Amino acid sequence: MEVKGKVLEIFEVQQVSASFKKREFVLEYADNPQYPEFVKFELIQDKCDLLDSYQVGQEINVSFNLKGRKWVDPKGEAKYFNSLQAWRINPAEAAASPAPAAGNTAPAPKAGDEPEWLNSDDSDDLPF
Repeated sequence: MEVKGKVLEIFEVQQVSASFKKREFVLEYADNPQYPEFVKFELIQDKCDLLDSYQVGQEINVSFNLKGRKWVDPKGEAKYFNSLQAWRINPAEAAASPAPAAGNTAPAPKAGDEPEWLNSDDSDDLPF
């Protein structure tokens, strides 16, 4: 999944345990500018550094996974938690798909390069 928005807040890296760290940030997402949404994402482990080159107020594109977990509390009641785990962040202006690299495209066919059977006068012959 992907969303484009403005960075509203960036939090510090949290060392949750000896082997797990996360970092959260808030994105102002305005599908309808009159009613913006404020969505909190998280980055985990080696992805925490992805925010280092961005600032509050900057437009970015965030690629993320929607995660959901079930937890049963000591009373036996099930609780459900959702999170949005970001795994790629790009500046908004870099989101446009790049032009094909030179040399990687086949030349356009020239007029008259059609297969011979296509130009044949035999209207009842099938090409296969």
